[in-house]
Order: sequence, then structure tokens, then C-alpha cells
Amino acid sequence: MDEHENHFDVVIVGAGLSGIGAAYHLKDKCPGKSFAILEGREAIGGTWDLFRYPGIRSDSDMHTLGYNFKPWREAKAIADGSSIRKYIREAAAENGITEHIRFKHLVKAASWSSDDARWTLEVERLDEGDRIQLTCNFLSMCGGYYSYENGYTPDFEGIERFEGRIVHPQEWPEDLDYSNTRVVVIGSGATAMTLVPAMAENGAQVTLLQRSPTYVISRPDEDVIANTLRKFLPEKVAYAITRWKNVGLQGLFYRRTRVAPEMIKRKLLDMVRQHLGPDYDVETHFTPRYNPWDQRLCLVPNADLFKAIKSGGVSVVTDHIERFTETGLTLKSGKTLDADIIVTATGLNLVVLAGVEFSVDGQAVNFADTWTYKGMMYSDIPNLLQTFGYINASWTLRADLNAEYVCRLLNHMDDLGMRQCTPRLRERDQNMVPRPWIDGFSSGYMQRVMHLFPTQGDHDPWRNTQDYKLDKKMIRHAALEDGAMLFSNPKGTSASAASGADRHVVEAA
Repeated sequence: MDEHENHFDVVIVGAGLSGIGAAYHLKDKCPGKSFAILEGREAIGGTWDLFRYPGIRSDSDMHTLGYNFKPWREAKAIADGSSIRKYIREAAAENGITEHIRFKHLVKAASWSSDDARWTLEVERLDEGDRIQLTCNFLSMCGGYYSYENGYTPDFEGIERFEGRIVHPQEWPEDLDYSNTRVVVIGSGATAMTLVPAMAENGAQVTLLQRSPTYVISRPDEDVIANTLRKFLPEKVAYAITRWKNVGLQGLFYRRTRVAPEMIKRKLLDMVRQHLGPDYDVETHFTPRYNPWDQRLCLVPNADLFKAIKSGGVSVVTDHIERFTETGLTLKSGKTLDADIIVTATGLNLVVLAGVEFSVDGQAVNFADTWTYKGMMYSDIPNLLQTFGYINASWTLRADLNAEYVCRLLNHMDDLGMRQCTPRLRERDQNMVPRPWIDGFSSGYMQRVMHLFPTQGDHDPWRNTQDYKLDKKMIRHAALEDGAMLFSNPKGTSASAASGADRHVVEAA
């Protein structure tokens, strides 16, 4: 490859939901910018291509999980994994994005040079077995938030003794025949809630084993209002109205959980009792110790989990694992569970910025020492943005906002004649009260690694609000020149040649 083939205005890391969306917005709003998408795997789709376990589906409606530029056309709003994968691939093909993707290109390290105003990326080509360098002026990290190498499995005592098969949902084997088998699914999150009814439907006798319950809510997998609007309105108009409706309802419900948690808790548990009947022990198996949305709620479309329990194909056990045995599990209560297959739906291993090693002007970056800027950039780290969606709403709502913001930044830098944008604490930001990057969310997969993530402050633009309504104001509508985002490094000069006075004039503008 020559220099031209190795350098881009923008490099996007990841060809999943976020990366394809970022590329669309770049082509739409910055048509003159060259870009490439680097994808470590061999396919488009990210999460929705990696996970292939039975029943894999979204737990967000596709009118908000879908892109703002591509209406969701299918009747089911709670979609299965293959439908979402098809949707993402369609978005790439329809918008001329696929040809910009370099598959099996795994980014290992990224180093920023202020003199050159560019990132140099160390990229492992998995198909060639070598490493190459690529450069870019702006780096958009869209690789998600968890390790693709393996899922999280606790250190269970005696796990090596089990004579059956142990499977983690992230590494689901294509050849696994679980019909007419006894299956124990360990976990109480969204993956477990999806797997259990799907496996039962295909002939397994399934036990859902959880240490503690999760809030579970049922809703239809089709949005009647959305499907009706499509019959009478232009597609984009119907989609926009449905998206607005669902965003509003999600936000309203979340805010109610913050101000009236006991009332929401009572209503959620009453709905479970309506599905399972008065004799079922809802208190033990479906009543968490925490308030709604202190952890994610689990959605079960069309009450499939509750129907599987009532039919006898699924049982729920709430207990702690003492040890694995040759034939199953011994629990701390003394009870034993026999199994042919044990599925460890025990979570993900989170990583910071896809596990890439970063340095700026020769200094290694520890992101735990930085402050998050609007939940997507980092103090003193130039020309870098990460997309991390919402814990309480659809991922793509945030991804679309971030992609739009990148385009605004790039165009503004061109207008100023500058090559570098760097978030930096102002004098009035120096004594901010530090808060965790994700605050008020107790899920184990977050808590295990939160110390590795940047800190958020107590005022804008140093907050990671996890609130779409607030983020629209802070990301989409707030001025780029806020005193904290510094524009520097004029075109045609090196950073060392540009005077501090020249940069100060621009930064204070």
C-alpha cells in the first residue's frame, strides 16, 4: 500500500451498529472526508453477528434501536438477531459503506502526534498474519464495550468435574443439540431470559438458576401504533412519530423509577403475578433487592418466559452455587440440580475502548485518569471519540448523536483552519466533584471494571448523563466553542511551530 492508501481523514473502529451509523453520517454531512472502517471480525453486525445463541433478540424496540436515517420496516418491533443483522447490512449496502470496510483488521494500538496532527494505528491483519500502520486525523471508536474474545464466567468450585457440556452464550457452538436434555441456565440477565424460553420451546427441560431476581416486564413484540401509522403515512413520517413516541415513553418511565420507585416496583410485580397466578412465589423469584432501573430491566416479549414456566417446561431456582459436581450442581441450600448441559449466562467482560493501547505524544494514556467530555470524549486526548450507548434506553439513540457531533467537529475545524480539537478542564472545572462514569447502576458487569473508566464531573460538559433528552441539548444543540473544547494546531504548521498565542486566540473565541 502507498501513503494515500494508508491515510484517512477519519478511521472508524468497528462495523457494528455504531460503526455503520457513524459512516453514514460522515458520508452525509462530510462528503469530502476520506474514511475507512476497521473491523476485527469477518462480518458486519458486531454484537448481532457475534451472538448466535437460541432466541437472540433485542430488548429495545427497533424504532429506537434502529437508525434515525433508516426506518424499521418489519412488523416486529422486538426483533430477533438475524433481522437486526440484516438491517445493519442493508444500511451499509444501501449507502455505499460496505466497500469502505477492511475486515479482519484488528486495531492493537493508537498513538497521537501533535506535530503531525494525526493518529498512527497499529493494525493486526488477521487474514495475512502481519501488522501494518494506518494513519488518520480523527479516530472514532465504535467497537462497543465488551471483549469479543470471551464472556465472563465466575470461578465456580469444581467446574472441571462436570461431565456434561458447559457453554457460554458468547461462544455458542453451532452443533449443540439440546433437545430432550436437562439444561441449567445460570444467570438472571437479559441473555438468560432470552435463552430459557427459546431452549424450552425446542424440547429442553430448563432450569433458570439465579442468585437473585431481576425485574422482568412483558410487552408485545409488535407495536400496533407503529404498524397502523405505516398504513396511512409516508414511511419516514410514520417512523419518526413512532420513534418520538417510544423515546418519550421510555424517558417518562425511567424518570418515574427515579422519583417513585416503590410505586413502579409494585406495578411491575403485580404484572408478574397476573401472568404466573396467585400461587407462584413471586416474592422469591421475581422480586429484586434493588429498585427498578438500578439495574437493567429484562423484557420478555409476549410473556414467553411466563408461558414457559406455566407450561412446566421451565422452572426457576433462586439459590447460590456451592459447587459443580459430575452430574450437575450442589446449591448452598443443600439442593442438587442434575444437568446434561450447563449454560453460564453470567455476563460480559467489559473493556475500555476495545482494549486498544493509546498514547499521546509519547505518553501512555490511562483513561481512568481522564474526565469524560459529554460522555464521548476524554480530557486532554485530541481528535478521539468513543460511542457508548445508554443503559436505560436504546444504544443507537446515543450513537446517532455522537456521529452527528463528529461531523460538526470536523466541519468546524475546517472552517477554523485547525487540525486538532481537545477537551480540556477550564479553571472553573478544576474542583469538580468526581463521580463514576456510569453512576447509580449496580450491575456486576459494570461494577467490576468501573475503576478503569474515566471520571465524570458534577456539571456540563463533563457529565455522562445517560439521559437522551439532556444529551440532545448538550451534544446536538450546544455550541461547539464552549471554552472546554479547544481548537488548535493550524493547518500548514506543526504544533511546535504554532505559537501559544495563536492557539489561545482560537480557543477563547
